Amino acid sequence: MAEPGEAGGASCAQTTSAHRLRTPLRAFLRTETGSAVALLAATLAALVWANLGPSYDAVWGTPLSVSTGGFGISLSLRQWVNSGLMTFFFFVVGLEARREFDMGELRDRRRLVLPLAAGLGGMIVPVAIYLTMNAGTPAAHGWGAAMSTDTAFALGMLALFGSRFPARLRTYLLTITVVDDLAALGVITIFYSEQVRLGALLAGAGIFCLILLVRMAGVLRGLPYALLGAAAWVALLESGVEPIVIGLAMGLLTYASPAARDDLERATDLFRLFREQPTPQLARSASMGLASTISPNERLQQLYHPWVSYLAVPLFALSNAGITISGEFLTRAFTSPVTLGILLAYVVGKPIGIIGSSMLVTGLSRGRIRPPVGWAAVTATGTIAGIGFTVSLLIAALAFRGPQLEEAKLGILTAALCAPVLTWIVYRVTALLPKRRRIRALLGTAESIVDLAAPVDPDRDHLRGPEEAPVTVVEYGDFECPYCGQAESVVRELLADLGDVRYVWRHLPLNDVHPHAQLAAEAAEAAAEQGAFWEMHDLLLDHPNALRVRDLIGYAEELGLDVGRFRDSLRDGAGASRIAEDVDSADLSGVSGTPTFFVNGRRHHGAYDVATLSSAVRAARARAALKSWS
Repeated sequence: MAEPGEAGGASCAQTTSAHRLRTPLRAFLRTETGSAVALLAATLAALVWANLGPSYDAVWGTPLSVSTGGFGISLSLRQWVNSGLMTFFFFVVGLEARREFDMGELRDRRRLVLPLAAGLGGMIVPVAIYLTMNAGTPAAHGWGAAMSTDTAFALGMLALFGSRFPARLRTYLLTITVVDDLAALGVITIFYSEQVRLGALLAGAGIFCLILLVRMAGVLRGLPYALLGAAAWVALLESGVEPIVIGLAMGLLTYASPAARDDLERATDLFRLFREQPTPQLARSASMGLASTISPNERLQQLYHPWVSYLAVPLFALSNAGITISGEFLTRAFTSPVTLGILLAYVVGKPIGIIGSSMLVTGLSRGRIRPPVGWAAVTATGTIAGIGFTVSLLIAALAFRGPQLEEAKLGILTAALCAPVLTWIVYRVTALLPKRRRIRALLGTAESIVDLAAPVDPDRDHLRGPEEAPVTVVEYGDFECPYCGQAESVVRELLADLGDVRYVWRHLPLNDVHPHAQLAAEAAEAAAEQGAFWEMHDLLLDHPNALRVRDLIGYAEELGLDVGRFRDSLRDGAGASRIAEDVDSADLSGVSGTPTFFVNGRRHHGAYDVATLSSAVRAARARAALKSWS
């Protein structure tokens, strides 16, 4: 029982195979899955290395200095990883948080309340458990190590369950961990920074204000931001404040937005100029025009996220996860309030905090605010969030020293082992429920965000399938787009296999790249006047390279239409206003490429192969069934 992953519609302007296209969130989730494997391998390597001899601590304790003129910075290799490379980790966290606010679930600000409450509840309860077990001892200062979920590890482990949980669960977990990471960084900055030197702190704040001014001035080049960000990092390091905070701040400043059709058309014009006169100046202009169609957030995520996931985070694990294991150590650690406090905080506190906060908000709002998934899926969110690794190890390294640091690491690692097991138990218990209760427990009853700006109108739209079908699939397409032709065979198979689906075609001719698309759309509308829209629709998609006037008239003859009337409609452009209405509705819905699908008003992100579209339709049908049952 699954929904499609989050991503964006494919564009005919792209050359990647349509069946492999991914948008930011789908790419993000796939990278996190691979990162979890790399992180696990690095953790195991650290444990093996630490138990082979004293070289582990000796290597990571090696000092490394960077100096210029009379100024220099000297840190150990471990500190360069923790404060340097992890700045890029929090930069990516900030980018994803901003993307969720601008384009994801949190663009509806009312939906911020629940993940905010669940994220904070999932931190407060674990901290309370840890403090209860360590009250009155010096170890109480390490409470920050017992609260933060590792996004990469949690999403990676969740991916092992495949389609057993709805895809929206991954989105819900991601929004919660965004809140979690933001709060954790605040805790690091306030409670785990060294003695603050005011002069350097003010210098860092001044540099950040300069960054804001550069952004307000509309500067798009990355070099000024990189230089100013590096300067702010150095200033914060000198001030005693943990400098990774600058990474998060820079990420939050980087806006995300879908590619606008006007920008894509402008980029096409620039490329056409280069094609006609391939000069270095026009090549640069075309390159910059193409880059400007993609928001800075998406460009930077594509650049940094793989490096952070496959290099920075595994290096962090390699430099911090190593502990020397012996029978004596395990006996001492598993009776230590530090180890037990962290372990229980994650394994017990995280689920209680997330589930309890979600229930509290739902109850106080009388159901107006509720999770986007069912309560079994919320429970799975709570259990898998018990994986606290990256930020937890980072805080542990700041809060503890000596044997207590080793005990804290063991608690973190043990919790990371237990959390997936508890999530598997949740899945097994849910699978035993009767079908109706299982669907409700997984999918819930929350209303979906409606992305389709213009609702389907049976009196206006071109429909295929039962008019009262519980699921409506809307496609914005272009008859000259080869990807639309590929998608058409998938749609036909989908309609044949799933009889209770209503399919709607809406026109989006990409005139800047397809010179015959507008005429083909008008031919379809001319055929519609004679009751043959779908017959013409199928012929046009079967022949995307034969859409000249003589070809269209030939199709009209093949279908047995009144050719004179058809020719007159084409000459008069009778269908142009109808097509313009579809284009306007596409713009309002944020559609810039073809084919783009909507399933029951919600944009379908990702591939449009039979399996993926069928999964989206079945999930929408299950939600429709839940409404009818209730």
